[in-house]
Amino acid sequence: MSSFRIPHRLSRMTRILALRHSRCALLSVTLCAGAVMNAPASAATGSDVKPATAATAASSKAATAIKLPHGVSQGPAAEGISEYRFANGFKLLMFPDDSKPTVVVNMTYLVGSRHENYGETGMAHLLEHLMFKGSPKYPAIPQEFSKRGMRFNGTTSLDRTNYYETFQASDDNLKWALSMEADRMLNSHIARKDLDSEMTVVRNEFEAGENSPTSVMLKRMQGIAYDWHSYGRPTIGNRSDIENVKIENLQAFYRTYYQPDNAVLLVAGKFDPQQVLNLVNQRFGAMPKPKRKLPEFWTVEPTQDGEREFTIRRSGDIQLVALSYKMPSNLHPDTDPLAFAASILADSPNGRLHKKLVESGKASAVYNMQLSGYAPGLQIIGAVVKKDAPIEQVKQELINAVESFGSTLPTAEEIERVKRANANAFEKLLNNPQQLGVEMSNAIALGDWRLLFADRDETARVTAQQVADAANKYFRRDNRTVGLYVPDEHPQRSDVPAAPTVEKILQDYTPRPPVAAGESFDPAPANILARTQLLQPGQDQRSRLKLALLPKKSRGATVSVSMNLEFGDEKNLFGKRAVAQMTASMLMRGTQSLTRQQLADEFSRLKISGGIYGFQTTRENLAPALALAADILRHPRFDAAEFEQLRSEILVNLEASRNEPAARASEATALHFNHYPDGDWRAAQTLDQKIAGIKAVTLEQVKAFHREFYGASHGELAVVGDFDVNATRAAIDSAFGGWDSAAAYQRVLPSYADIAPTRSLINTPDKENGFYLARTNVQLRDSDPDYAALAVANYLFGGASLKSRLADRVRQKEGLSYGISSSLNIGALSDAGSFVISAISAPQNLDKVDAAVKDELQRVVREGFTQEELDRAKSGILQQRNQARAQDGSIATGWTALLDLDRDFLWQQQMDERIAALTLAQVNTALRRHIDPARISVAIARDEVKASAANSAGAAGAASIAPAAVTAK
Repeated sequence: MSSFRIPHRLSRMTRILALRHSRCALLSVTLCAGAVMNAPASAATGSDVKPATAATAASSKAATAIKLPHGVSQGPAAEGISEYRFANGFKLLMFPDDSKPTVVVNMTYLVGSRHENYGETGMAHLLEHLMFKGSPKYPAIPQEFSKRGMRFNGTTSLDRTNYYETFQASDDNLKWALSMEADRMLNSHIARKDLDSEMTVVRNEFEAGENSPTSVMLKRMQGIAYDWHSYGRPTIGNRSDIENVKIENLQAFYRTYYQPDNAVLLVAGKFDPQQVLNLVNQRFGAMPKPKRKLPEFWTVEPTQDGEREFTIRRSGDIQLVALSYKMPSNLHPDTDPLAFAASILADSPNGRLHKKLVESGKASAVYNMQLSGYAPGLQIIGAVVKKDAPIEQVKQELINAVESFGSTLPTAEEIERVKRANANAFEKLLNNPQQLGVEMSNAIALGDWRLLFADRDETARVTAQQVADAANKYFRRDNRTVGLYVPDEHPQRSDVPAAPTVEKILQDYTPRPPVAAGESFDPAPANILARTQLLQPGQDQRSRLKLALLPKKSRGATVSVSMNLEFGDEKNLFGKRAVAQMTASMLMRGTQSLTRQQLADEFSRLKISGGIYGFQTTRENLAPALALAADILRHPRFDAAEFEQLRSEILVNLEASRNEPAARASEATALHFNHYPDGDWRAAQTLDQKIAGIKAVTLEQVKAFHREFYGASHGELAVVGDFDVNATRAAIDSAFGGWDSAAAYQRVLPSYADIAPTRSLINTPDKENGFYLARTNVQLRDSDPDYAALAVANYLFGGASLKSRLADRVRQKEGLSYGISSSLNIGALSDAGSFVISAISAPQNLDKVDAAVKDELQRVVREGFTQEELDRAKSGILQQRNQARAQDGSIATGWTALLDLDRDFLWQQQMDERIAALTLAQVNTALRRHIDPARISVAIARDEVKASAANSAGAAGAASIAPAAVTAK
């Protein structure tokens, strides 16, 4: 069940990649993601380690050519990364990469939730939020991010906090980012007024987590499994601590940990190393060496002396059963073998538990994760069970399977599968310097950034015996959190050993040569068009697909593929929505020649990341990857057991959304705006209609739908990256030539309808967080003169992260919502567009959110935007569009969307020019012409009991102060 799947731990470091992109990534708390406007054409410091030697000569070549400023010393260098140390304790890592015109600046502070004291839980994360409130020299950080089109974030975890900005490479952007990070290190406001508003935003984030069964499960697991160590406290903190923390405590925490000797800066991407070193020396090296001494932490979690169990009883639509076992620090050699054991057990679809519990229908999904870091952590393995299914049998079978795992050695195939997944994940990481910079924060928190690479090598040497030994040592009854305390004369306790030193771990580590970099590619639309070979159906090719082929040297010889296949029309697709969904979902469950498990292994072997219609692989694997994609599409297995398993998973997911505020508000809005008959491909459906549709689909209907509709008669395919054009054309012809759809094809386009406004209130009992959704229809195409102006207006109103009219009012000023935004949805061929506003908030605050949104929308329509806002929007949007075109995957998906509309990348250039030429009058006029505040429909989903109780309490408080006050309802 994908929406609840927690990926297996790959290795100490690379598992962070998987966790970050999972819905259940609960080990760190994030501020927000930098906003992106899509192209309109498509809808720790530690003890010293040995310095660089001859073995690292290749990776430190660039570093040796740099002139060191006075007081700066050369640290170790490995695999393209060089370290520099400053007299005040500050450290700089540089990772030059000219293959893409972007830069990432990543600041890691060696402080996380484990450094918090009693009554201060969540303080590290709350401080992370306040670090975006500005400093004397940089009072408007979010505004500058927006103006410069920077992607940014801040995350807090158990052991560290990091801040990063990814931006278009330029001297101005780089100087600004380095200067801003230096100023907010020592001079951030951390003011009472900011805490008053941001506290409610963080509390709203806490409430959002309380809506998630998996989030609540992990929080309770931490609290029950630990007796004393701070890993027993969730990073988000305790609600009362979030609400009552003193500004003086936050300021003291900030002054203690936000200092140069507790920070490591990494700069990765396209930049001049000498210039960066000089800038960093000026900005950070000049800071005085701190006189304070960092606090010491000496609490050691005692050995667990018996199994534990807890039960969470809440309103909900699924069941979860989870086991956790104490495990050593990430620095201990047992950690990787233990992760192998968990992966072999709980991976899907190859894991033993998947076969035992999911394929038998006893559970809907299995998962595993590690809560781990500098101190001893937890290995967690669990299962998702349907609401009314028996859970005790699943719990017992889960315990039996996990705790008997070490009795026999895992097979060579099982070990190799995990190693291959680790190697592939790390290879993809090395091919993305920006992502590598962010992920390196976790290695820095352990003591040295080179641990990232050392762990890669250690993982490759793990043996089946080590895996079995680790499982026997930690997967034991008295080390388990699930059961009740039971007196026992023969306890089976597990003593968690001390971790070796970083020096010992690194003593046999030898850096590998850096990955070969790609070419310096100009992402301008004209250059993209000039470098691309375009082919129409029948133009010297067997396939009937429109092709866009852009060969270029890329880092790690990677290549990105994007494909669209179009089939069916309004008439022949009528009433077939559920059948189409089941057909598409069955494709990845095996082909006629490959089982589901074998297919998953093929994806790993061919280094394919992504899905059938969009994926990345390498030059040597491109032809077989295309052949595999075609085999999946043309020859699906349609296994009966897999079909029923899929049906069960979909139904569980649908039932799980029954009382989710976002799902309920979205359903109500879609139904209100629906003007199509039941059965129409475009018609909105209720949850019960969706469930009934899935239940009614038969396997024979799925097979018939595939025979009738699937084919490559109409579609587009784009390939961008390191490949041979002629060989690739031949591979495409072989894969898709002669495969036509039997059914007639004609686009099914939405039609515009003028829908009267409405207000819907939906009760979602026992939900700590609520959801706000507003919408009005807009009659516009992206080729219309007003489109660019309206898109910029949306960016300023609510499309830009943190810095927008909505964010300034609802989040920054009033502190009502953790996340609020607006979106403009406009197509190319149909004028049926929409303008949408969404927000999360506590139930009692949703009426205030509604009032604030309406007031702000009326104000901006009445008064318009300012010239300063327009200049900022133009700068931010255009830089973001340039950054998007710097990614091979974005170019590939851009080409398929453009080809579908008979356009090319000059369309994007023309859109850039239209945005750049916009006047303030055009933006304000377009907003007033297309957005009428009186025509906005609103849906609010919340726990009405909580909302009423909170509002009643507020009214009573107001009455005690001002008895004559009257509350309007």
